[in-house]
Amino acid sequence: MKNNVEIFDSKIKTMKVAIKKLNEKAVVPSYGSEFAAGADLYACTDGEVEIKPHTTVVIPTGIAMELPLGYAGLIYARSGLATKKGLAPANKVGVVDCDYRGEVKVALHNHSNDIQTVAAGERIAQMVITPYLAAEFILKDELSKTVRGAGGFGSTGSK
Repeated sequence: MKNNVEIFDSKIKTMKVAIKKLNEKAVVPSYGSEFAAGADLYACTDGEVEIKPHTTVVIPTGIAMELPLGYAGLIYARSGLATKKGLAPANKVGVVDCDYRGEVKVALHNHSNDIQTVAAGERIAQMVITPYLAAEFILKDELSKTVRGAGGFGSTGSK
């Protein structure tokens, strides 16, 4: 085992991630299928939370975690919640840094024109744990030339 990552015969890598329940009602993140990339995060609320149209509400999960050095938790929308209720993370992708030890929360935005509710214990988002590289930014007077150059949005599309 290297850096808490273990490779099994199925070629799926797993790692041990320490979590702490901050609320007795908190639900431990879980995977919906054997090969799911994202672990479901659950609402830890005292009851239903109402989200008015085109507004954002921060939903607690009741958990904190200790991600290994060099890894981040990326929080994405759950496709069912987004398509059926119009609820998705307000910041599109949330980031849980490996040095963060506070409660994991999800800012859910209601993109629909109807009031939506989130029930206690409902799956509200999914988190993918991924490695990352920290960059050392080096100031230079010139950058290398490429065919694309400084072409911006849509510059690689068909003509």
